[in-house]
Amino acid sequence: MKRLLCPFLSLAVGCMLLTPVFAGDDKEKNPDDIGNRNVGKGINFYSIEKEIALGKQLAQQVERSAKIITDPVVAEYVNRVGQNLVRNSDAKVPFTIKVIDSEEVNAFALPGGFFFVNSGLIMKADNEAELAGVMAHEIGHVAARHGTRQATRGELAQLASIPLIFMGGWTGYGIYQGYNVLVPISFLKFSRGMESEADLLGLEYMYKSGYDPTAFVDFFEKIQTLEKRKPGTVSKIFSTHPPTDDRIKVAQQNIQRYLKEKPEYVLTTSEFNDVKSRLMAMHNHHKLDVNKDGDRPRLRRAPGSTTGPVDADDNGKTPAADQDERPTLKRRPDSH
Repeated sequence: MKRLLCPFLSLAVGCMLLTPVFAGDDKEKNPDDIGNRNVGKGINFYSIEKEIALGKQLAQQVERSAKIITDPVVAEYVNRVGQNLVRNSDAKVPFTIKVIDSEEVNAFALPGGFFFVNSGLIMKADNEAELAGVMAHEIGHVAARHGTRQATRGELAQLASIPLIFMGGWTGYGIYQGYNVLVPISFLKFSRGMESEADLLGLEYMYKSGYDPTAFVDFFEKIQTLEKRKPGTVSKIFSTHPPTDDRIKVAQQNIQRYLKEKPEYVLTTSEFNDVKSRLMAMHNHHKLDVNKDGDRPRLRRAPGSTTGPVDADDNGKTPAADQDERPTLKRRPDSH
C-alpha cells in the first residue's frame, strides 16, 4: 500500500508545485476591485494567525541587530505614508512599519505585515511618489502572501523528494545576512512570477492612493543607474530580481493598460522634503562623529615610556608593555 501511495503523492505534490503563482485574474488587474479580491489565494500551509506570529518573531530578530530610527518626525511620516498605502491595498493583516538607519537602498516586508524601510531608500528617492512606489511593491508581497506561499512550496518540494516524510523547519532554505540577521531567504527572495505580481499590485496600490504610478518606473531606472555607477549601493535582496529593461517595460505597459489616467496625481509633499533633509543631516552627523577621532592629532608613546601602555607604531604593531622593555639604570662605581 505504501509503495502505491508514494508515486501518487509525488504526482499530486508535483501538480501543486506547477500551479502558476500569478493566475492573471481579471479582478487583480482592476484597481476598482482592490480590497474586494483575494490576491493571496493559493496553496499555503500557514493560517493568517500563524503568518503574523511568524512575522513578529522574524521582526524581533531584525530589531535586535539593526538600528531602528526612533526620531518621531521620521518614524511618524514613514508610517503614515505606508498605512495610507495599506488602506488602499488588498492586505488582510495590520502593518507595523519602522525605519532602519542604513544608507543601503532597500525596503523589505516580512510575512504578517512587519515592514522595514531603510533611510537610504528615502534619501535616494527624489519625491514621495518614488518612495511610495517601492513601499507599495513590498505591501503587494504581503497582500499576496508570497513569503508563506513560497515557504509552502519549499515544504512541498521536500514532500515530493521524500514522500510520506514531512520535513518542517527552515533548515536549508538559506539565510539573509544583510543586517547580520538570520531570516529565512524564502521570505525575502521571490520568484519572477511573484515579483511580477507585486509590481502590478504595487502600481495599483500607489495609483489608488493618489500617487503618480510612473514614479515607480522612474525609481527603477534610477536604481539601474546607481548600481552601474556604484555597485553595492542597492541591497543584495533588492538586486535578486533587479529592475531590468524588460521589467521596466512591463511596468510601463501595465500602467497604460490597466490604470486610467487621472487629471492630477500626488508627486511629492513638503513633509517628504523635510524628512529627507532631516535624514541627510543625521547621516552627515554620523559621518562627522566617525571621522572626528581620525582627524584628531594622536600622541604615540615610545616603548620605554613608563606613563602608560605603549601605543601601536606606524605599522600597526603594539610592542609588549612588560618590564623587560623598560630602560635599565646602571650606577657608576663612584656614585654615592
